[in-house]
Amino acid sequence: MTQRLIPPLTQLQPGLIIFDKDGTLIHFEAMWGAWAIDLAQKLEAITGRSMAERLYQALDFYADTGQIAPHGALSVTPMAGLRRLAVQVLIGDVGLPPAAAEAAVAQVWRTPDPVATAHPLADLSTLFATLQAHGLKIAVATSDDRAPTAATLTKLGLADFVSALACGDDGIPIKPEPEMVLTLCRLLAVPPAKTVMVGDNVADLQMGHAARVGLAVGVLSGVSSAKILAPHADLILPSVAGLIE
Repeated sequence: MTQRLIPPLTQLQPGLIIFDKDGTLIHFEAMWGAWAIDLAQKLEAITGRSMAERLYQALDFYADTGQIAPHGALSVTPMAGLRRLAVQVLIGDVGLPPAAAEAAVAQVWRTPDPVATAHPLADLSTLFATLQAHGLKIAVATSDDRAPTAATLTKLGLADFVSALACGDDGIPIKPEPEMVLTLCRLLAVPPAKTVMVGDNVADLQMGHAARVGLAVGVLSGVSSAKILAPHADLILPSVAGLIE
C-alpha cells in the first residue's frame, strides 16, 4: 500500500522538509559518545595526565550512562568549536601551556567515522522516497561538518534524495540562529512558510521558528524528552518514521 504523509503535513502542503542529522536521522549517542571517550583516552595517553572527567564535563557527556545533555556542547557545537573546547580543557583544567595543548589535540583529533558509526533511526530510504513522491524537497541542517555529513548520507544510500546541506563548517551562523534554514530555503526556492523543520534538539526547533517555518517537528529519538521539546514544537513524534503512515 502506498504510504501517505501524516495530516499535519498534508494540511501544510510543504515544498521542503529540513532534517537535523544526529539524533534525528542517525543514532546520536552511539556516534558521539564513543567519539568523546576515544578522544579522552588518546589525550590522556599523549599527555600523561588524568583529564577524561574534565573533558566529559566540558562536553556535557555522562560517560557512565552514555547520555549527552540536550543543551550541551556535544549536542550543538560544530567540530571547530569542540576542538577549541578540548584545547581549553588542557590549558585551563590540566595546566598545559597553550602550544602544548594545541599540539596534543592536533595529534589525536579526528571526526567520527561516518561509515562505522552511522546507525539509522528509521527506514530512511522509504521515508525519503515517500516524501519525494509527494513533491517535497529534502535538505539536512547539521552542526557537523560537510564532509562527514555527505559521507554519512552516501553510506546510508540517501545522497540522491537530498537536494542541499547546511553544515557547521559552512561559515554561516549555526543553530538556533535562522540562517541555516533561510539559506536552504533560498537555495531550493521554497519559502520558509512552506518548509518543515525536523529535529531532536531545542536548538533545531528554535532555528525553525526563528526562520518562520510552517511546521517545527520534534522527535524523541535523540537527546531530548517530550517535556523539553514541547514548548518549542508544533508537533512531537517518537521518530521521523512518524512523518508518514
